[in-house]
Amino acid sequence: MQDIRNIAIIAHVDHGKTTLVDKMLLAGKLFRDDKAAEVDTYLDNNDLERERGITILSKNVSIRYKGCKINIIDTPGHADFGGEVERVLNMADGCLLLVDAFEGPMPQTRFVLQKAIEMGLKPIVVINKVDKLNCRPSEVQDMVFDLMYSLDASEDQLDFPTIYGSAKQGWMSTDYNHPTEDITPLLDAIVQYIPAPEQLDGATQMLITSLDFTSYVGRIAVGRVHRGTLREGQDIMLCKRDGTMQKQRIKELNTFEGLGHAKTDQVDAGDICAIIGLEEFEIGETIADANNPEALQAIAVDEPTMSMLFTINNSPFYGKEGKFVTSRHIHDRLMRELDKNLALRVETTDNADSWIVYGRGVLHLSVLIETMRREGYELQVGQPQVIIKEIDGQKCEPIELLTINLPEECSSRIIDIVTRRKGEMVMMDNKNERVFLEFHIPSRGIIGLNNAVLTASAGEAVIAHRFLDFQPWKGEIERRNNGSIIALESGTAYAYALNNLQSRGRFFISPQEEVYAGQVVGEHTKEGDLCVNVCKSKKLTNMRASGSDDKVSLAPPVVFSLEDALEYIKYDEYVEITPKNMRMRKIILDEIERKRQGR
Repeated sequence: MQDIRNIAIIAHVDHGKTTLVDKMLLAGKLFRDDKAAEVDTYLDNNDLERERGITILSKNVSIRYKGCKINIIDTPGHADFGGEVERVLNMADGCLLLVDAFEGPMPQTRFVLQKAIEMGLKPIVVINKVDKLNCRPSEVQDMVFDLMYSLDASEDQLDFPTIYGSAKQGWMSTDYNHPTEDITPLLDAIVQYIPAPEQLDGATQMLITSLDFTSYVGRIAVGRVHRGTLREGQDIMLCKRDGTMQKQRIKELNTFEGLGHAKTDQVDAGDICAIIGLEEFEIGETIADANNPEALQAIAVDEPTMSMLFTINNSPFYGKEGKFVTSRHIHDRLMRELDKNLALRVETTDNADSWIVYGRGVLHLSVLIETMRREGYELQVGQPQVIIKEIDGQKCEPIELLTINLPEECSSRIIDIVTRRKGEMVMMDNKNERVFLEFHIPSRGIIGLNNAVLTASAGEAVIAHRFLDFQPWKGEIERRNNGSIIALESGTAYAYALNNLQSRGRFFISPQEEVYAGQVVGEHTKEGDLCVNVCKSKKLTNMRASGSDDKVSLAPPVVFSLEDALEYIKYDEYVEITPKNMRMRKIILDEIERKRQGR
């Protein structure tokens, strides 16, 4: 029996979790000395994670330290990816709670920590970034204790060890006034305080908590052996969610060694393994003994809070850039996503070309859209809608806890913006010329809020939010009042036309860009939509006149990210997404037809 520790790493976005994992991998001697300098956010290895600087997918690695195997489970820090968090915490016996020494526990820290405490995981608190100016490690430790107490942590969980340090500088210590040379105090604490997995007696059981895929062997089931032993070539019973049983055989067993998989003959209780050769399995199903099958409880995942309409691209530019453009392609891709994305739901509609996709928030759904776009899909998506429930005969909507950290001088403007969106202030605290605000706000109010707050605070505000619960409907929220500027005809946009229209609003397109009739090309300064001809070119004559041949001076176009576009569009608009472009358009492209429908 080998000595094992299974730990999950929990942190709010940007508190240094991935950097700490890098230092743990280096401490485990997983890289040659000449490669150590190149290790940077090693586990955030897909393009989207590196671009956004956030962890989206959970990963497993392991290191060896003083004869002990430490399985490290990297969890996302954003509440929108709670589906990832809820399933992978099942594999852990303890957790490292990483907290910024200045910011303290943030809403998303609370979200993931709550899940860990409910599962009975033993925490070690790591207060990171103690090299920062204005840091307050002792105060932050008290805040973490108060947070755990408010989450009904047990006495054993409240008696947590605290490690201080700087992951970036590569040191950890039990006293922040006495820096060390490396992170061994943290590894010692893991071996000392995190319990080894319990050895349970009885028939074999393993809960499938994750999926892997290779084109060579197909789908791979990943999970932690709960009880008994799994062996290569063993007959097992797959206990399905619907209660049915399927007899199957394990073709190959792998454990996580270092950064990859290592083939093994058997895996004992408590270790995390990958099983090759199983068919038709899903996350949350149990691998059990063939003769005495007992199913474990399936993973419980919080309900989605937001929905969005996905449909095929039927714009005039359809099929020019994407490889996968038909309804069959999109349907198959969404079904594949359901296999591994637990917090996602897909519903068919009356129309064979569109689907309602349910997720945790705009970020959760936009990451799926961005991934599909990069894979070569073309699609269109509608305005995000919150999910309305009827509880005890009353119409209820999702409410979120919103925290904003901002400079004192712009707090009044931001309080006004949030209260207009039905936000209710529950806390206000001043520290070091910055104000910490907490609100309860409907999820509808958060759509498009980020841009408004950043503009009002000149980019200084730090915003975070997490789902609280469903509460009675808060009434109508005013959305964007300004109308859209819509292209009247298809063709190439000219600087001459855009220059003459600058007084009408701000544009989202540049000169020489191809547009089509019905495309949203800008924002009108007033209410109501405005149709304009951006393809109008200057009529050339052989006469020159002073004053009419001036050089055109255009304001730069507004560039939207995918989330910004999803939050910006109105109910009668789509965002068209292709591998190379992202455009906004009216659902009904023809102006006369739009007017007829609007009557």
